[in-house]
Amino acid sequence: MKFSVLITLIVLTFFIFHHMLSEYSMTEGMKEQARRSMQDTSMHVASFFSSLGGKSVNVSSPIEGEQLSPEKLFDIVKALNPNIKEITVFEQDTLAIPFGTYTYMDSKSDYSLFSNVRSSGFLLRKMQINEQSYFRSYYTTGLNNNYIISIVYDSDGIKQLISQKRNDALIYTGITMLLVLIISYWMVGVMIRPLKDILWKVNEVSSVRFQQPIRIKRKDEFGLLALKVNAMSQNLSIYMNKLRRAFEENRRMKEHLESFINHTSDAIHLNDLDGKIIQVNRAFELLFGYEEEEATGLVYPILPDTHRAEMRHMLNQLLLGKALPAQETMCVTKTGELIPVSVTISPIRDSDGTIRAFASISRDMRSRNKMEELLRRSEKLTTVGQLAAGVAHEIRNPLTTLRGFLQLQQESKKLTLSHVTLMLSELDRINLIVGEFLILAKPQATRFVAKDVRNVLQDVIALMNSEALLHNIEFRISFTEEACLISCEENQLKQVFINLLKNAIEAMPSGGTIHIYITYKRDYISITITDEGVGIPDEMIPKIGDPFFTGKETGTGLGIMVSQRIINSHRGTLDIKSQVNVGTTVHLQLPALKEEPESGILGQ
Repeated sequence: MKFSVLITLIVLTFFIFHHMLSEYSMTEGMKEQARRSMQDTSMHVASFFSSLGGKSVNVSSPIEGEQLSPEKLFDIVKALNPNIKEITVFEQDTLAIPFGTYTYMDSKSDYSLFSNVRSSGFLLRKMQINEQSYFRSYYTTGLNNNYIISIVYDSDGIKQLISQKRNDALIYTGITMLLVLIISYWMVGVMIRPLKDILWKVNEVSSVRFQQPIRIKRKDEFGLLALKVNAMSQNLSIYMNKLRRAFEENRRMKEHLESFINHTSDAIHLNDLDGKIIQVNRAFELLFGYEEEEATGLVYPILPDTHRAEMRHMLNQLLLGKALPAQETMCVTKTGELIPVSVTISPIRDSDGTIRAFASISRDMRSRNKMEELLRRSEKLTTVGQLAAGVAHEIRNPLTTLRGFLQLQQESKKLTLSHVTLMLSELDRINLIVGEFLILAKPQATRFVAKDVRNVLQDVIALMNSEALLHNIEFRISFTEEACLISCEENQLKQVFINLLKNAIEAMPSGGTIHIYITYKRDYISITITDEGVGIPDEMIPKIGDPFFTGKETGTGLGIMVSQRIINSHRGTLDIKSQVNVGTTVHLQLPALKEEPESGILGQ
């Protein structure tokens, strides 16, 4: 319809412009036609008077036997042209009026125009008489200039003729426009019918209805367009179904993740690259006391000021692509309470692999620490019980010997030197057991410092070298050239090395070689001590480290136990492997210190 109206407006504009041109052309043409008619009438009248030769005579009429006078001629002319109101004949010389009447006069003098009439031959002017419009023509012939013929015409007749012509033209234009409108509407309907079908299909597609295709009846461009629209609709239907399934799957996955995140006991929060909190879960709100709306936008609200530098270092490590294990640290709640937590920080990347945020999972360690403290206390009580039982058992044997010899001497009332020697050896045995027990039980102040384990072991080797020479034992060392810094308590670590080297020396009564290796393996320092002694049976290795369990005649079994406790306090491991009559290998691993320790997350 809009297209039809547009075409109609274009046609209407064209017809209006054409009608205006036709109107103007018709008006000018009719004026020119009227002028020629007036001139022709004046010529016929003038030719009649020219034949008179200036005489007032009667001329034969076309009707046989009838004489034609000037007045009769005027009546005939008026009858032929009803618009003629008056005919006046002027004599040029005297300006007299020999024929006709001269009653239609206006304010403008006709005599002033005669000179122009003589030069042009014909002149036409418009005049107003009593608010009525008239035309007056003047004509003179070049053959005979004695007369000037003036004729008065009524302009209303001419106007009526022009109006009638105009009305006819308007009727013609209107009928033509109506026909054009009907034909254009029909043609536009035929032209845009395929577009209506395509528009209908587009509306169906926009309303997510893909089932009904366009019925293609043409093979022109519109038919090809309809075919493509049908194919597009089918493809959209396929993709829409896939999107629906993907949306449902994503929705279920989102609900599952949200349920998991909100119902987990670990506090989870997301930080952007500037440290501002983006999102938190319910456990975060319960643990730290912040509501989600309150926490969103805050910069590290749960991080104490003393840990911010270490946090920036960790984030820089993550930005460099390094993976960080869980770190134990202290966090602060909304009320200012410090709580121990285990924090795992992971980067969140976009589709390009660029890190956009960090996800932090914080686990409250208070319950675990309490449980570990209870376990430690339980283990201490168990150890104390074992030690007490072992000490009581070990001391009871020499005390029984002392008591027996003393009773024997009391009954015999004699002092036997051999008995005294045995009693003194038993007292030395009791003193040795009590001394090693005090070493194990005595709390010692520990102060961890950065030391190179190569230097610590060199000091111990220099101390034990003289004893090794007495037993015909040689130390062969192989140390790496890289720095082997560890965080340790030097005296405790020296006690471990002394115990291990002493055991190796005692395992080789006939002498031999002790091999000592130190290697640097990325995150830890490896220390290996290998002897060529008698070895340890396989069934005894699992029991090594138990209180008072030993394979030596004079041993107490407390040395390895003390060494294991020291190595565990240094976050290291101690492993023993042995073969009978081949030798024993003790393998130590201590965490490497890459830089000077700082008080922070890693220093907790």
